[in-house]
Amino acid sequence: MFTGIIENTGLVKSIATSTSGRSAAKLVVDLQKRPRGLKEGQSVALNGVCLTAVAIDGSECTFELVEETIKKTSLGGLKAGSIINVERSLKVGDRLEGHFVLGHVDGRATITKMQEKPGEVRMWFRMPKRLAKYVVKKGSVALDGISLTIVSVRDRTASVSLIPHTVQVTNLSAKKAGDKLNIETDVLGKYILD
Repeated sequence: MFTGIIENTGLVKSIATSTSGRSAAKLVVDLQKRPRGLKEGQSVALNGVCLTAVAIDGSECTFELVEETIKKTSLGGLKAGSIINVERSLKVGDRLEGHFVLGHVDGRATITKMQEKPGEVRMWFRMPKRLAKYVVKKGSVALDGISLTIVSVRDRTASVSLIPHTVQVTNLSAKKAGDKLNIETDVLGKYILD
């Protein structure tokens, strides 16, 4: 379980089709700072996708991706040099600063507009039709693993306001209209509505 509060960004070193037959692809990420205490077999959210660390070498960590992850998330579109959001899983007793994020991505959203305003960036995104009922004004959403609050919603398009700090410390600093984001709707809303 995660909270959507990004700890740091990482840099994709490589993503390649796996030849081992164990997984569809291997993703190697430089976590930018030594992943203190991270051990093989532990969970890490990368752009909001819960993955298992399978090898650690200094600050570089290897993750295996299955076909479902490649099809349903934006991770399959990463390239060497891509900036990726990193969040370690919660420990019992940790503060819950964002909202409950499982790392089980519901699909991909597309940024339709990013508008700079004094003290904020307003970002609009379009989501799959099947997810629209779970995205409500003032509700929570995780976009690329970032816990955000919905400002407006109309049909399949919604907006969020980003404070300068969020833009600066996440991969949103490199995003533009047309880019894909992983979307995980609020788990509590899903259980209430379904």
